[in-house]
Parts: sequence; structure tokens; C-alpha cells
Amino acid sequence: MEQYYYLFLNILSFSVPFLFSFETKRMHFIRYWKPFFAAILIVGLFFIAWDVYFTHEDVWGFNDQYLIGLRIFKMPLEEYLFFLLIPYASVFIHYALEYFYPRMMLSQAVSNVISLVLFILSLAIAVFNYDKIYTVCSFGLFALLMLMQIIFKWNVIRRFYLSFIIIYIPFFFVNNALTGNYSENPVVFYDSAEIIGIRVGTMPLEDSFYCFTLLYSIVLLFEFFKNKWKYPPLKLNDADQNY
Repeated sequence: MEQYYYLFLNILSFSVPFLFSFETKRMHFIRYWKPFFAAILIVGLFFIAWDVYFTHEDVWGFNDQYLIGLRIFKMPLEEYLFFLLIPYASVFIHYALEYFYPRMMLSQAVSNVISLVLFILSLAIAVFNYDKIYTVCSFGLFALLMLMQIIFKWNVIRRFYLSFIIIYIPFFFVNNALTGNYSENPVVFYDSAEIIGIRVGTMPLEDSFYCFTLLYSIVLLFEFFKNKWKYPPLKLNDADQNY
């Protein structure tokens, strides 16, 4: 049964948010599926291409012990599913928090300071580790995203910084499950020469910034499509109607 380990993690992470998407009395999230899946697929294609390249270059690899055995361009089917199922579950959490806790957001000033600090920090890490390809790509892309945030001042970041703290909890457990914290061997393993070597549990620090860039890009694109196609905003629940 261990060959279903990675597949099981994907399905388990996805199943609860997916089932709650069909709830129609409050969030009624399935009404957003068109812009939501469009955002996930467009952003996902970029990250899949990145993943395929790094797999081909052996920056990271996958343990056949925990895979069903189907690979495309050296990358297992489970990894492709990861870019569909995990973003769905994670970004759903962000919008559930927005719906149920509409007051939960940072001030614009605080968000601007956080973005500036993160930009400087991530850019410095990328520059000083230019010889480590995963470090420079993950922190470099994150720094670029923060620079765009500073320039364009997207308002959604005021919620997303707080949402990401909540999202990070299941992400931590799932990613640690993939990197060997709870199994005999890791499902995903990394070339130690291409990372800075700081681990959060068993996952490389780079994964956290990679995750933020992936999810926040999806949120931004989802918001763009939602507005472009004139979808209604998430409706506040009754308890918050007077807010």
C-alpha cells in the first residue's frame, strides 16, 4: 500500500475543501470554479514546467517506493496532481477565512512594510546564494513578486499575509510527510548542493517561499478573472452584515 502514499496525501488534502465547495447556503464556492480553475491551471503550468526542468536536472527527485509508477517527463503523476489539488485546498482556506472573518486583515501601512522587508530579505538571500539553483529561483521569484506588490499595492495582500499563516499549518504537515518526517524514506529528496540547508522540520526553507509565490499568484489571477468576468464578491454571512 505504500505506493499510494503520495497519492493519498494529495487526495486527503484536497477532499475536505472540495466537498465544502458544494455547500450553497454560505460561500457557494462552486460558482467561482471557472475563474478559480483558470487561475490554478495557468499558474500551475508555469510551476509544472519549472518542476519538470528541476526533475530533469536532478535538483530534486522522487522515491518510487511511494509512487504508483506512472511518470511523464521523469515526473510522477502524483506531482502533477499536487499542482491542482494542493493549491485548490490552500486557496480555498484563504477565501473561507475571507468569508467567515471579513475583518481579518492588516492595515495597508503594515502590509507595505512587510512586503518591503520580505523583498529585501529574499533578494539578499537569492544574490548571496546565486550558485544554488533552487535557492536563487525560489527566493528570486518571491523577491520579484514582492517588488510587484510594492509597485502595484494589490489590496488582497492585506488578507493573504494572515491567511498564509493558517495555510502554512497543513502545508507544513503535508510537506513534511513528503520530505520524510513521518516515513522511512522521503518521497521527495533534494540535491543538498542546490539549497541553503535550512530545514523547517524536514522540508527545505525554499519550499515555504515557493509555496507563497505559487498560492499568491493564483489568488491574484483569480481576483483578476473574477473581476473581468463580473463575478460577485463573496457574500458576508448574516452575523457580519452590519460590518
